[in-house]
Amino acid sequence: MNAAHPVIGDCVLSCSGLGFQVRDAQLLHDIYLDVRRGETLGLVGPNGSGKSTLLKLLAGVRAPSQGDIHLNGQRLKTLARRTVAQTLAVVEQQADTLDAINVFDAVALGRTPWLSALSPWSNEDAAIVQQALCDVDAAHLKDRTWHSLSGGERQRVHIARALAQRPQILLLDEPTNHLDIQHQLAILNVVQALPVTTLIALHDLNQALSCDRLAVLERGRLVALGKPLEVLTPQRLQDTFGVHAHYLTDPFDGAPILRFRSV
Repeated sequence: MNAAHPVIGDCVLSCSGLGFQVRDAQLLHDIYLDVRRGETLGLVGPNGSGKSTLLKLLAGVRAPSQGDIHLNGQRLKTLARRTVAQTLAVVEQQADTLDAINVFDAVALGRTPWLSALSPWSNEDAAIVQQALCDVDAAHLKDRTWHSLSGGERQRVHIARALAQRPQILLLDEPTNHLDIQHQLAILNVVQALPVTTLIALHDLNQALSCDRLAVLERGRLVALGKPLEVLTPQRLQDTFGVHAHYLTDPFDGAPILRFRSV
């Protein structure tokens, strides 16, 4: 991982016995997960496996049907939303923003948890917003209106807004979903270079290989957790994702690459 990461250490976000039910459908079953300070933990699994639901529960966006969530050792449901927002930022797959707002103001919303009558908007806040825009290669968009942006541009702005919160923990739900390959790689590099703890749901398993650890979800259950090469074995890829796979070695840098074939 990038040298900018802090030393990976104690748990900062955890859940125990976590479950979520909608009517008669149990979307998550008995999830136990500890996220360690400074790590990038990837969530992978087939469509419908529960990745987005788990992220929403851990962020406090939804309340679990069973189990507990702890943020820095405190029960999440007992914390004020302002306190949570100062600690944890979320980038959802489909997030809405008012069409009439411009990009700078949209990203500036990320500073809201830190503003009050005693701490009004300052030049420091403006500098943080500008830096967040630069980090996602969107500084040139700052005066554009939201409705004029492409899907990929909107996603980069949403990520910038999360960065403007200056969170300790960043939760991202497939953040590269609407981006071209250049910006996919750029965003992943930005995320991995941040001195924060990151929990990121990823669709691309080759991108997931760069995480410190991976959690594999299958039909709402956590079926594997560990280092990427230990978790994404050919047997696991066949059992969970329904594909045959083997590893190749990139001759450029020696990195492992997954090659897939249909079963």
